Amino acid sequence: MIKAGHTRKLTVSRISEYGLYLADEERNEVLLPNRYTSLADKVGDEKEVFIYHDSEDRLVATTETPLLRAGEAGFLRVVDKTAHGAFLDWGLHGKDLFLPNRNQQGGIYPGRSYVVYLYEDNITGRCVATCKLKSFIGNEDVTVQPRQEVSLLVASESPIGYRVIVENRHWGMLYRNQLFCRVAVGDRLQGYVTRITEDNRIDVSLQRQGFAQVKDSAATLLRLLREHDGFLPLGDDSDPAEVTRLTQMSKKVFKRSLGMLLKQGAVAATERGIELRER
Repeated sequence: MIKAGHTRKLTVSRISEYGLYLADEERNEVLLPNRYTSLADKVGDEKEVFIYHDSEDRLVATTETPLLRAGEAGFLRVVDKTAHGAFLDWGLHGKDLFLPNRNQQGGIYPGRSYVVYLYEDNITGRCVATCKLKSFIGNEDVTVQPRQEVSLLVASESPIGYRVIVENRHWGMLYRNQLFCRVAVGDRLQGYVTRITEDNRIDVSLQRQGFAQVKDSAATLLRLLREHDGFLPLGDDSDPAEVTRLTQMSKKVFKRSLGMLLKQGAVAATERGIELRER
């Protein structure tokens, strides 16, 4: 079955004056309009396309990549607002994503961006956005594990850090005292699960933990040295704020990473700072 909101690999079944008709294994067809085709296309070719409803409520395909698919959360900009709802830019030519009034929370203003979730409406089958995330994001049944690498979407800010959406399914917390780079609402990040509490709260970090973190940070430190002509004015006695400014690491992680590189003989520590031995 061909459904809106999903990316599919389909086969060209026939060619018409309007474009290519693509079919799935059950011979259900959808039109890929001429603007996304070429003269080289032929019957039997396989196409990876995104499916959505056009302005006349017909299922169509596009080779464009949307900013959101069904089952995903994202940070989208409002391009228009009517009496019935708002319209969001989701990266498709001539087609905006509808955010009905019933799915809005707080004020919605054109030109601003909001965290939304995209789902397929049960009645119409159309792709719809919502700002009311509790029906789709929750921690009742946690599907991630400690140390797992996960995708994060920064949803809101609080005094202790940032609330994030983990893998489009769960809520997590990214603590401010563990951040060594700038983070803002709407950022998409890769992170790691550091802890899952007994009541299913998920803590995450932007750095891997333990030896894996030191190994990654050591590689980052080598890259920074090469980018700065083989020298960084840092050492064991450097101010933690200066270490963070130059490396985006905590002082603790920096020292452990430096120790690893010194043991490997990749760098040398001098009175001036760190020097790269291998250029």
